[in-house]
Amino acid sequence: MTDTHPTDRETACFEAGVKFGSLYHQFAGTPLSPSSADSLATAIEAAIENQPHCDEVVVDVREDRLREDLADGPASYTEFTGKFADVDIYIDYEGILVHAQMRMTEGYPLMDIVDIRD
Repeated sequence: MTDTHPTDRETACFEAGVKFGSLYHQFAGTPLSPSSADSLATAIEAAIENQPHCDEVVVDVREDRLREDLADGPASYTEFTGKFADVDIYIDYEGILVHAQMRMTEGYPLMDIVDIRD
Protein backbone atom coordinates (compact mmCIF):
# COMPACT_ATOMS: atom_id res chain seq x y z
CA MET A 1 0.00 0.00 0.00
CA THR A 2 1.28 3.47 -0.87
CA ASP A 3 1.58 6.11 1.83
CA THR A 4 -0.79 8.93 0.88
CA HIS A 5 0.10 11.29 3.72
CA PRO A 6 1.79 14.50 2.60
CA THR A 7 5.46 14.88 3.36
CA ASP A 8 6.72 17.77 5.49
CA ARG A 9 8.04 19.39 2.29
CA GLU A 10 4.62 19.13 0.65
CA THR A 11 2.91 20.52 3.74
CA ALA A 12 5.38 23.42 3.91
CA CYS A 13 4.60 24.30 0.28
CA PHE A 14 0.88 23.98 0.97
CA GLU A 15 1.28 26.43 3.86
CA ALA A 16 2.87 28.95 1.47
CA GLY A 17 -0.14 28.59 -0.83
CA VAL A 18 -2.54 29.14 2.05
CA LYS A 19 -0.73 32.34 2.98
CA PHE A 20 -0.89 33.68 -0.58
CA GLY A 21 -4.57 32.79 -0.92
CA SER A 22 -5.35 34.59 2.28
CA LEU A 23 -3.19 37.59 1.39
CA TYR A 24 -4.65 38.05 -2.05
CA HIS A 25 -8.28 37.50 -1.19
CA GLN A 26 -8.18 39.49 2.03
CA PHE A 27 -6.51 42.59 0.61
CA ALA A 28 -7.55 42.71 -3.08
CA GLY A 29 -9.77 45.74 -3.52
CA THR A 30 -8.34 47.69 -0.57
CA PRO A 31 -8.06 51.39 -1.46
CA LEU A 32 -4.45 52.23 -2.28
CA SER A 33 -2.67 55.53 -2.86
CA PRO A 34 0.98 56.58 -2.78
CA SER A 35 0.46 58.02 0.69
CA SER A 36 -1.06 54.77 2.04
CA ALA A 37 1.25 52.29 0.28
CA ASP A 38 3.69 51.83 3.19
CA SER A 39 0.96 51.39 5.79
CA LEU A 40 -0.90 48.87 3.63
CA ALA A 41 2.33 46.90 3.08
CA THR A 42 2.92 46.85 6.84
CA ALA A 43 -0.66 45.75 7.53
CA ILE A 44 -0.41 42.92 4.99
CA GLU A 45 2.89 41.73 6.45
CA ALA A 46 1.57 41.78 10.02
CA ALA A 47 -1.69 40.04 9.15
CA ILE A 48 -0.13 37.19 7.19
CA GLU A 49 2.72 36.72 9.68
CA ASN A 50 0.07 35.91 12.31
CA GLN A 51 -0.68 32.64 10.54
CA PRO A 52 0.92 29.36 11.67
CA HIS A 53 4.34 28.45 10.27
CA CYS A 54 4.81 31.89 8.68
CA ASP A 55 8.27 33.15 9.50
CA GLU A 56 8.32 36.40 7.50
CA VAL A 57 6.39 38.32 4.85
CA VAL A 58 7.94 41.11 2.80
CA VAL A 59 5.62 43.31 0.72
CA ASP A 60 7.16 45.78 -1.71
CA VAL A 61 4.45 48.05 -3.10
CA ARG A 62 5.40 48.94 -6.67
CA GLU A 63 4.85 52.66 -6.43
CA ASP A 64 6.06 53.10 -10.00
CA ARG A 65 3.11 51.04 -11.24
CA LEU A 66 0.77 52.74 -8.78
CA ARG A 67 1.74 56.24 -9.93
CA GLU A 68 1.48 55.21 -13.57
CA ASP A 69 -2.01 53.78 -12.99
CA LEU A 70 -3.14 56.91 -11.14
CA ALA A 71 -1.76 59.28 -13.78
CA ASP A 72 -4.43 58.15 -16.23
CA GLY A 73 -7.32 57.94 -13.77
CA PRO A 74 -9.81 60.38 -12.31
CA ALA A 75 -9.02 59.65 -8.62
CA SER A 76 -6.04 59.94 -6.30
CA TYR A 77 -6.31 56.27 -5.31
CA THR A 78 -7.01 52.89 -6.84
CA GLU A 79 -7.60 49.41 -5.50
CA PHE A 80 -4.90 46.98 -4.45
CA THR A 81 -4.23 44.16 -6.91
CA GLY A 82 -1.26 41.90 -7.50
CA LYS A 83 0.19 44.24 -10.09
CA PHE A 84 1.03 46.73 -7.36
CA ALA A 85 3.13 44.48 -5.12
CA ASP A 86 6.03 42.07 -5.13
CA VAL A 87 5.64 39.72 -2.17
CA ASP A 88 8.01 37.23 -0.55
CA ILE A 89 6.76 34.74 2.03
CA TYR A 90 9.01 32.58 4.20
CA ILE A 91 7.57 29.43 5.79
CA ASP A 92 9.16 27.25 8.48
CA TYR A 93 7.29 23.97 8.86
CA GLU A 94 8.97 21.26 10.93
CA GLY A 95 12.41 22.57 9.92
CA ILE A 96 11.52 22.75 6.21
CA LEU A 97 12.11 26.30 4.98
CA VAL A 98 10.13 27.50 1.98
CA HIS A 99 10.59 30.81 0.17
CA ALA A 100 7.65 31.68 -2.09
CA GLN A 101 7.02 34.84 -4.07
CA MET A 102 4.40 36.72 -6.03
CA ARG A 103 5.55 38.68 -9.09
CA MET A 104 3.79 39.95 -12.19
CA THR A 105 4.41 37.55 -15.06
CA GLU A 106 2.91 38.39 -18.44
CA GLY A 107 0.25 40.56 -16.81
CA TYR A 108 -0.69 38.04 -14.10
CA PRO A 109 0.31 38.01 -10.41
CA LEU A 110 2.01 34.60 -10.42
CA MET A 111 2.80 32.91 -7.11
CA ASP A 112 5.75 30.49 -7.15
CA ILE A 113 7.93 28.45 -4.86
CA VAL A 114 11.46 29.91 -5.12
CA ASP A 115 13.37 27.61 -2.78
CA ILE A 116 12.86 24.68 -0.39
CA ARG A 117 15.48 23.75 2.21
CA ASP A 118 15.58 21.02 4.82
